[in-house]
Amino acid sequence: MNIVGKSHYFLHPSTIWVSKEPQWVTTILGSCVSVCFFDPKGKIGGINHFMLPYWNGNGLESPRYGNVAIFQLYQKMLEFGANKENLVCKIFGGAEVLGEQQFSFNVGQRNIELALKILAEMDIPVVSSSTGGKLGRKIHYNTGTGELFQKYLGKII
Repeated sequence: MNIVGKSHYFLHPSTIWVSKEPQWVTTILGSCVSVCFFDPKGKIGGINHFMLPYWNGNGLESPRYGNVAIFQLYQKMLEFGANKENLVCKIFGGAEVLGEQQFSFNVGQRNIELALKILAEMDIPVVSSSTGGKLGRKIHYNTGTGELFQKYLGKII
């Protein structure tokens, strides 16, 4: 896959990206999760990159947390003209890359479970996913087509 020369954006952790114009968005995931929304009729796509499952209500309401990031991505998709009835979703990430330290917290697994729970409550179908495991992922998502490429990575830390 060659995305050089095409409109391209790198998505950092705790951020959201939505575009009406076809654009490649790349991010790197370990225990973090990305939810990718796509409206195939409107050709509008969006992606988030969250680090932790739940914002507890203290401090800044940030897309660092899955329960905030998914709803903010959804709202942004609607603002850009997406129709809820057309939305489909892809989920990536949630690996156990932190070794023994992570097992006590299960961050990756909790991120995956949260995303699936919220999407089920929102009645948005998950059409593709690659979650869990022990390897990080680099993903390239096309906001204009919903196309997504994934590459497994060795140890991230």
